[in-house]
Amino acid sequence: MTIPATPLALTMGEPGGVAPEITEKAWTKLRRTGPVFFVIADPALYPDVDTSVIAHPEEAASIFENALPVLRLSGTVKPETGSASPALAPSVIDSIERAVGFALSGSASAVVTNPIHKSALLAFGFSFPGHTEFLDALTADAPMPAGATARGAVMMLAGPQLRTIPVTIHQSVIDAIKSLRPDLIVRTARIAADALQRDFGIDAPRLAISGLNPHAGEDGAMGVEDAMIIAPAIDELRAMGIDAVGPLPADTMFHEEARGRYDVALCMLHDQALIPAKTLAFHDAVNVTLGLPIIRTSPDHGTALDIAGKGVARADSLIAAIRLAGDLATRRRSA
Repeated sequence: MTIPATPLALTMGEPGGVAPEITEKAWTKLRRTGPVFFVIADPALYPDVDTSVIAHPEEAASIFENALPVLRLSGTVKPETGSASPALAPSVIDSIERAVGFALSGSASAVVTNPIHKSALLAFGFSFPGHTEFLDALTADAPMPAGATARGAVMMLAGPQLRTIPVTIHQSVIDAIKSLRPDLIVRTARIAADALQRDFGIDAPRLAISGLNPHAGEDGAMGVEDAMIIAPAIDELRAMGIDAVGPLPADTMFHEEARGRYDVALCMLHDQALIPAKTLAFHDAVNVTLGLPIIRTSPDHGTALDIAGKGVARADSLIAAIRLAGDLATRRRSA
């Protein structure tokens, strides 16, 4: 069995969605091999596996093979399967906050987050557009690992064939374009290069940077943003010694031959990055948050309320997220 120095902390996620089912399936798959994890939730959410309530993360390793370790939330969580209720938002948020606290204290090696239902959280009054921004706020005052040259939450989709990063994330397309600046691109690229070196073991990361407009603007015929915003950022990155190429037309960046030329693709818009990543590895891609003092991974899908409770949810992406979190934690610890 793989046992990290400390176990991974898995959040509850949206209890009315597929999170309980995929958590059970992930534990069943990994119980004899690890990585060891515990889930912060109500044990009643997992009726189809043996559970064991723990009081502290360090108890997880000794019971993991025989029971799913559950660190109990205060109060009960009674979801309506297939529905996301704002009334359960405090428990969802509490699970995330406690997982991050354990990671910051060293009681957990990493945080793996189950999917949350953003509209239910927003209806409750949650002020963040998603996990990425919330985790950034929760860890804002914690020191970064040694050697990090930049900080700030950056979303990366990592699959067997492709890694992509959206420079702008949870914004409308209009707002994303308005927010696109050379300094944002440079900061995102520096965080990506740092993380690929430190956590993924790539000594000299190669970054491919997409354009914004069709054909990367085609010399201004289809927009000036590529020349005015993206190209100067790439020049600055090269001056820093970062291997960055672009701006590249987004429609030709993701075929097999092109993917062999870089280690990560930075894309200007959310869907530019996520469409190719999920097309190539919908069931195996992992959402990784770079630029934090802690390691955080997550499955690349949502709460899937439409199939919740039907026993058909696939846990592949959650299993991949748990395994990757274990690998990253091991590499960071040995660095």
